[in-house]
Amino acid sequence: MPPLIFCLILNILHIMKKEELFNDDFLKQFKTGDEPNGFLKELQKRGIEKMLEGELDGHLDYQRHQRSSNANKRNGHSKKKVRTSFGESEIAVPRDRDASFNPMIVPKRGNMIDGLENIIVSLYAKGMSVSDIEEQIREAYGFDVSTSTISRITEKVAADITAWQNRPLEPVYLIVWMDGIVFKVRESSKVVNKTVYVAVGLRRDGKKEVLGLWLGKNESAAFWMSVLTDMKARGTEDILITATDNLNGFTDTTKNVFPESKTQICVVHQIRNACRYVVWKDKKAFTSDMKGIYNAPNEKAAKAALEDFAQKWEGKYSYAIRSWRDNWDELTVFYEFPVEIRKIIYTTNLIENLNGKIRKYTKNKLSFPTDDAVMKSVYLAVREATKKWSMPIRNWGIILNQFLTIYEKRVRL
Repeated sequence: MPPLIFCLILNILHIMKKEELFNDDFLKQFKTGDEPNGFLKELQKRGIEKMLEGELDGHLDYQRHQRSSNANKRNGHSKKKVRTSFGESEIAVPRDRDASFNPMIVPKRGNMIDGLENIIVSLYAKGMSVSDIEEQIREAYGFDVSTSTISRITEKVAADITAWQNRPLEPVYLIVWMDGIVFKVRESSKVVNKTVYVAVGLRRDGKKEVLGLWLGKNESAAFWMSVLTDMKARGTEDILITATDNLNGFTDTTKNVFPESKTQICVVHQIRNACRYVVWKDKKAFTSDMKGIYNAPNEKAAKAALEDFAQKWEGKYSYAIRSWRDNWDELTVFYEFPVEIRKIIYTTNLIENLNGKIRKYTKNKLSFPTDDAVMKSVYLAVREATKKWSMPIRNWGIILNQFLTIYEKRVRL
């Protein structure tokens, strides 16, 4: 049973008296024991009607059967069909004389309750098309919801995205991981590749937070300037470490916006890039020798390991050696930190795991009709994927103390 429905039933049991709920007329409908869903549906119907009466009591400021000096009084009931996750029910909605009563649980001109809209949004977030959702609702709940209604519900997400993307950020992030996911988007009658860049920050309480989503065609210094300036405008004053996949123009731009920040390039991506042109028969020995560089105890030992590696392989694979040397400063930042911090900055595994979940939720979409459609799907996927991000990262106590020691003047709790 979905949690929203379970909570609603608990509320119903709480507000209704036993004799109101479990009287003979009510229970004899279910004496065969074959209709548990019908029992819950009727239970929900009664509970909704009871809640509506309570809402009207509050609106009129007096309870039913009491006298009141208020000019506005009860005015009978109207029938209304509502759609819930138990199916369609007809309920009695109390009215007032001046028609000013607008209940919260079943708003005027609204006919969906108990989180059915949330169910539709959740199905959309999991990559289902509008027509698939229509079919799913029909099969699961026994009534039709038009494609236009489903589209209207999912369109409400656009306002959520705007509010989320403009929300204030923390003044300091210990680490910000940055990565991108490529999607196919229709533009001017053509399908082109566009990248949604995701930033995840490690807060001072040890919890992870997705800072934002940015859509762009190309990585460039100008693009990264807009992203980092956006973060700064939303309240971020300092980032201690950024971890990226050697994004073009990112390191230099970071220095312009957050001058004291250090950038660590993902070592795992560097290994893949270095192995790209290595022939199969050499790959095992090549990767084994390369381990000496990134498994070294410190930067000095890593540099010596690189020279040994180059002496053996540079004649055959000069590109691989050059890629290590060209990016050496950003590849070896992790050696400046204790082992616990090294483990979380020398790769972008954390954000790649998030991207994998985003891919899972969006895999049914071969291409997107607009930029807004991409952002809506990715935002909903992020919302689903981060629901359990409620605890600090592993070894947080040790890591926090290390950051406080290294960055005594820049980290304040």
